[in-house]
Amino acid sequence: MRAFPRVLFDEAHSESWTIRREVAEAMNPGHPDDNGYARAADLLRRLGHTVTAHTGSATGSADGGAAGSADGGTPGNPAGNTGGNTGGDAGAITPAVLADTDVLVIAHPSADRWERTTGLGSPVFRAEEIDAIATHVASGGGLVVLAECEQDKYGSNLADLLDVFGVRVEHTTVQDPRNAHNGVASWVMGVPGATGGEDLLAGARRACFYRAGVLTPSPELAPADVTVLFSTSPTADPAGRPLALAVRHGRGRVVVVADSDLFGDDSIGEYDHAALWGNLVTWAARAPERAERAERAERAERADGGARTAFAALKAAVERLQPLQAKDGSIEGDRDLAVALISEIVDRVAELAPRFPHDAAYLDAVVADFRKWVAQGLGVPDFLDSLDAFHPDAQRIDGLEHLVVFPMYTQNGSARRHVEAVWIRTVWPGWLAELESSRYDNPMFVPVAFEDFTSGYDTDSAVLFPESVAVRATPARFTWGAIFCDREAARFRRVGRAAADTLKLALPPDAARLLESQELAQDTFVLWDLIHDRTHSHGDLPFDPFMIKQRMPYWLYSLEELRCDLTAFGEAVRLEAEGVPHARYVQYAILFDRLFRFPITGDRVRNYDGLGGQLLFAYLHRTDVVRWTDNRLSVDWSRLAGGVADLRGEVEKLYRDGIDRAKLAHWLAAHELVAAYVEPHPASVWAKGVEALPTEGFPKAVVDAVLPDEFPLSMFYEALRRKLGEVVDSTKGIRA
Repeated sequence: MRAFPRVLFDEAHSESWTIRREVAEAMNPGHPDDNGYARAADLLRRLGHTVTAHTGSATGSADGGAAGSADGGTPGNPAGNTGGNTGGDAGAITPAVLADTDVLVIAHPSADRWERTTGLGSPVFRAEEIDAIATHVASGGGLVVLAECEQDKYGSNLADLLDVFGVRVEHTTVQDPRNAHNGVASWVMGVPGATGGEDLLAGARRACFYRAGVLTPSPELAPADVTVLFSTSPTADPAGRPLALAVRHGRGRVVVVADSDLFGDDSIGEYDHAALWGNLVTWAARAPERAERAERAERAERADGGARTAFAALKAAVERLQPLQAKDGSIEGDRDLAVALISEIVDRVAELAPRFPHDAAYLDAVVADFRKWVAQGLGVPDFLDSLDAFHPDAQRIDGLEHLVVFPMYTQNGSARRHVEAVWIRTVWPGWLAELESSRYDNPMFVPVAFEDFTSGYDTDSAVLFPESVAVRATPARFTWGAIFCDREAARFRRVGRAAADTLKLALPPDAARLLESQELAQDTFVLWDLIHDRTHSHGDLPFDPFMIKQRMPYWLYSLEELRCDLTAFGEAVRLEAEGVPHARYVQYAILFDRLFRFPITGDRVRNYDGLGGQLLFAYLHRTDVVRWTDNRLSVDWSRLAGGVADLRGEVEKLYRDGIDRAKLAHWLAAHELVAAYVEPHPASVWAKGVEALPTEGFPKAVVDAVLPDEFPLSMFYEALRRKLGEVVDSTKGIRA
């Protein structure tokens, strides 16, 4: 899966835990859950992470298959096994082992006299291994270390490893009879730490530590580099001491937990342990940005220089032609120059055509349409024949590229039908194709990314629609619509990051990763858009959902767009429960774009997307899911899905009831729903009720009575717009 962490679980140093169920059963036939991290590994896989075991000869497969044991030895450690690294250096942690690893997990290495272990290697990490791990973290990698009570007795040298990162494990067993699980004094309930700039405890503020030691951060660590996640209570012995720490080291991150049972197979289902485990590993994981830059550079290299040069020449000719065109696309300037430029465009399309053999019929038709335009005197262009030949919907193949050249306007950009050239790449990963074919059928939906484009797309436009092309007659039906998920993702990331910083919103680790990763955000937007786009034609629909010209009061379109997003959010909650990794990120994307970007983007005249965002914020704020206190925004993540579902219920009830209402009655009911949460303008005629509305000239008169900004921004959003206005403006024409 693109942009998800790769987790390596070390099992080559006599660890007491294994992610391989069959190995746990060999280690502890009577109670394999006491030595198993299989459920923890499966949980990470459901989050999209790749999880493998390092055993010394081969790495475990991504689907959890067992790795080979060192030197062909037994994979478990039956009673009496003396352990020892019979394979020499086979199980060593080296730079090569860590090269493709985002997070290394070390789970309680031990001498065999104390614990049942994997029986592979020594619990002592050699100096070269510690150096490799230190370099891995300093250069951006992650490390999760699961220690134990009475740590010093186990014969490992975790102390030497953790000393590199400024953490010490005290040789003790915490006792706390007054704050214990099931009355067992050594099963202590941790006291959650304060949320700082990152919320590692989002949805995970309850944890039981079973026979834990305590941790001591080095005084040399800067306060900003260490976070106490859980500590012992004031009644514990020892009291008020850290049980789990998060540490920044160089460009990387380290998590240390003083109890390894916390996430074992028999404990991960307790309290909030599952959510905590996912948070900690995701937070520790290497930020994906560097790998993504390398991937983009490789893709650019594959696009040979000749194609880039030819497209640059095509762009230059198009840009010179555009000033000669009238609004309708006809030539009103130097006709001889226009003919020469069109000849150049045709030559460059022909030069590029071999790179796009799957579009041969379309590109031949484009050349013919350009020549026909010249032959017919350069009036209003007609590219119906080439439009009929272009079918990206029939070629939804991940990475497949298209050259698109049409006289067209661009939504949210230019209203002039000028010639534009766009080099695009289809984004259609296999997991998405499976979801579309099995439950979200949407044959017209084509997600794409920019490779290059002319000035018409150096705007806010993030769609490519066939209805924007200059043609002699409107086709009987349109069969595709393309959405630039890379631009949507890049815009979301920039505004979302700035909003979180401005509002001091502590982000859960997965939300922070979404804002860090362009690839993850792109795939997230593809799933969101797939469901949203499909929803327009599903459900109780008392009116035309595609009110493009806003022939009705604009809040109806606000509610329709919001309904589709609330539906997508609900579907994402369901998909997350089914183990679709991107679904969790869809929820964040909808929330952040709706709350932060939509209300402050564009002017306030009939800003339907902005109003939808205002309504969502006001509803969540009214129900205390979102709070603005002490100049800091907070979100009750545990109640978020329920709050969104409740608002969706109100909107869907409006729709169902609207089927039995007259049109004006439905419009008024929709206004009342919005006004219940978003304050209308004090001068609003609509807010005064039906008696204040004109009785003649329906519907024009009552639509004209709508104020340009019927539901103004609140003081909160006015302040946010002032602070983020430049950031929003900077996303015009943004490239990934």
